[in-house]
Amino acid sequence: MEEGKKPNRLIHEKSPYLLQHAFNPVDWYPWDDEAFEKARKEQKVIFLSIGYSTCHWCHVMERESFEDDSIAATMNQYFVCIKVDREERPDVDKVYMTALQAMGQGGGWPMSMFLTPDLKPFFGGTYFPPKAMQGRPGFPDVLQRIHEIWQSDRQKILESADGLTKFLKELPISPQATGSVSASMLDSCFQQASAQYDPKFGGFGAGPKFPRPVVFNFLLRYYERTGNKAALAMSEYTLRKMSLGGMYDHIGGGFHRYSVDGEWRVPHFEKMLYDQAQLVSSYVDVYTITKDRYFESVVRDVLKYVSRDMTAPTGGFYSAEDADSENPDQPGEKGEGSFYVWKKKDVLEILGDKRGELFCYYYGIEEKGNALQDPQQELLGKNILYVAHTAAQTAEKFGKDEGDVAGILNECREKLAAKRANRPRPTLDDKILTSWNGLMISAYARAYQTFGDPEYRRQAERAATFILETLHDKNSGLLLRRYRDGEAKLEAHLEDYSFLVQGLLDLYEASFDVRWLQEAIKLTNAASATFWDKDNGGFFDTSGKDPSVLVRMKEQYDGAEPTGNSIAAMNLLRLSEMTDNAEWRTKAEKTLSLFSTVLEKYSFTVPQMMAAVDFSLGAPLQAIVVGSRDEKETRAILHEINDRYIPNKVVLLVDPAIGDVSTILPFVAKLPKVDGKSTAYLCEDYVCKLPATDVATVVGLLEGRSGKR
Repeated sequence: MEEGKKPNRLIHEKSPYLLQHAFNPVDWYPWDDEAFEKARKEQKVIFLSIGYSTCHWCHVMERESFEDDSIAATMNQYFVCIKVDREERPDVDKVYMTALQAMGQGGGWPMSMFLTPDLKPFFGGTYFPPKAMQGRPGFPDVLQRIHEIWQSDRQKILESADGLTKFLKELPISPQATGSVSASMLDSCFQQASAQYDPKFGGFGAGPKFPRPVVFNFLLRYYERTGNKAALAMSEYTLRKMSLGGMYDHIGGGFHRYSVDGEWRVPHFEKMLYDQAQLVSSYVDVYTITKDRYFESVVRDVLKYVSRDMTAPTGGFYSAEDADSENPDQPGEKGEGSFYVWKKKDVLEILGDKRGELFCYYYGIEEKGNALQDPQQELLGKNILYVAHTAAQTAEKFGKDEGDVAGILNECREKLAAKRANRPRPTLDDKILTSWNGLMISAYARAYQTFGDPEYRRQAERAATFILETLHDKNSGLLLRRYRDGEAKLEAHLEDYSFLVQGLLDLYEASFDVRWLQEAIKLTNAASATFWDKDNGGFFDTSGKDPSVLVRMKEQYDGAEPTGNSIAAMNLLRLSEMTDNAEWRTKAEKTLSLFSTVLEKYSFTVPQMMAAVDFSLGAPLQAIVVGSRDEKETRAILHEINDRYIPNKVVLLVDPAIGDVSTILPFVAKLPKVDGKSTAYLCEDYVCKLPATDVATVVGLLEGRSGKR
């Protein structure tokens, strides 16, 4: 509780973001019927503010405007004010973000929207300062002007809102798609990626730069399909530059949200679970192709961070860590990145002059600070760690062996980590989201497949067990979206089902416990019943049960996270191969067909869906291994299958000790062990090779498969 302040209605919520605003003088409502009824009854405009707990500019707008008594009084007098956590309610966020972009404005958070009493949008923006600056109107001026127009020319607002709402409702509706997918779409997507690629610093476009792991999911598949080395080079170089830059936390592990500049140097410091999860998978993929141990080290470092700082005792994964934290040099004052940045004098004091100078040279630490592209000037005089010189350059400068340099840097990082642990930590958003947990389950499962660390499999299994026991109604088969503080709540959306099913499929292929595959099948059936568009194909993002959500959207952009449809299509393709269910492949093809215009013209906007296109056009490898999971020979065969980058494959294990997979794919019951040995049956393009019982034969078959370049 904040001393002397009266809480508003948000005090009863579980969302960390909403609770951050619970002591604002603004008379906030959550997104609920009470707020809607008040707006209708009093015929007031709704001011809708959408953000998330680790959003820096959301904090700024709160400090400047929502904590200001005068501004709050205006808001309370003229408007019904509603706060929404976009991570809890992506359905609400997507509708109004689409509306904002339709108004010709760039998207982002905080999102500030003005709605009619019947929830139709008519004006909006993102961050509004308390006074006009740099072309942005002052927030009090906006409030006053909206109120005046509502009083003097309400009909004009209502007509505008009706027109925009009509536009939104027509977006997901399309005629029965007849387009088909083709390999030319893959070429087009690669060409679009190449046109935006930054050969100097890696990444796509100029700053700010986002990780967008879905791009690597496509590019690495394109490399595997075509042998085009540029696709691999773009991915490998970008992933290396990102992890060497300031966007990576070199002391504690994990990736920050994005880089405000084009060099991956100055990050926005929040850390999101979905970035850690997807990037782990990207680094696993590029390691599998290159066998470069550097990429393995990044995977292990990120997973160490997630295990230490983002994993609940129950096994689920927390959502995010804030960008802002209390400045250790100015107690009581919060600043972005305060937990992560260093003054050179402090580094030298902790490490000693000799080791400290070596560390500073390697990580680009300067006396005057290196945060030269800090747009807010909050980091002046401070240093963001990034790899400014190689170990070889550092060894040469300080007259040491490279091995010695690596050891010194390790010891220095440990000392700084211990010192940093005494600083006020960024706020943890400890809600557990089904969708993001699905992504993290995938990451741990895939890391286990590649590196064999049993702790990775254990983490994936614990999280999957928690989600299925806590956020899954076994009677209805339906999921919930969010768990926090003992409460599981909110109807799950397509992305929750899709991401979790993907995680369960990856976990099955890591552990071969049949229950994960069975659960994936049940959830796929539930998602089809809830979200499938029977008229046009594809999946709606929401169930349509909530009347406060104006439109059932079908997201068409694979951004920081993939769309629910992109992952659903891939899941259906994988499951059709695992279960011999032609209906699922048909649904996947109808989904891709629905988006065929986007795939044809703007393929780089949906690279994850392009990965599904690649799977649909290929000849997936179906690898069925008969043998005990714990036998040395079985593990050796599975290792060879997993040790190669074969993105279009499914792997099944016939081992009655961990479940009867023949109940899902009956014909495997007829596949025997040959001569009593663990046996691999490799099938591709509806043709099966002779069964193989020794590793050398398996290797030969994998190397000679038709899908290999």
